[in-house]
This record gives sequence, structure tokens and C-alpha cells, in this order.
Amino acid sequence: MLFHVVPLDDWLHAPDRPYAPRALAEEGFIPCTADEELALAVADAHFRDAVGPVMALMIDERRLDARVCWEPAPRIHGRVNRSAVAGMLEVRRDADGRAVEFALWS
Repeated sequence: MLFHVVPLDDWLHAPDRPYAPRALAEEGFIPCTADEELALAVADAHFRDAVGPVMALMIDERRLDARVCWEPAPRIHGRVNRSAVAGMLEVRRDADGRAVEFALWS
């Protein structure tokens, strides 16, 4: 399972199309982590000031249409077909915006 941290509004932006965040256009890949602990660290480092819910997409690498490279962290080189997203975890943040845990999104 790969984890990609994203504000919920970004994920919901174009639900009828494959997911293509700004990072894909700017960097040529979608950054991911290989475990929840690292995803929580990414959320804490980059999304403290995010308005609204922040999610970790749980991406099943076997169901992806795009290529994944491990350089050393996993990077998806292409858009994410939404059928590859097996679920989402919501980042729970404290009063200062620090990521403290995940909760299963329902």
C-alpha cells in the first residue's frame, strides 16, 4: 500500500477524472510514502496550516495504471486512477495543527 497525503478538497476537485495533483505537473511525479508513520510525518511537516480535512490516500500499487518508482521513496509517475485508491485515512490534528494520528475515513 502507498500513502499520499492531500487536502480533501484537492482529492474531490474533479471526481470524474484520474487524480493529478499540482506536484505531478511541477515535479513529474506524485510523492508517496510506504507506511502510515511516514505519511503522518508528511502531513505534520507540510499541512499544518491546511484549511479543512487532510487525508492520506491508501493507494493499491497493483491496481495503478501509472508506473511507480522507488527513488528511494515511492513516486507515482502519472495520474492515479481512482479505482486504485483502496481507502482514505483522515489526519487528526491538534489545536496547533500538528498531525497526531489517523482515523479511518467513512
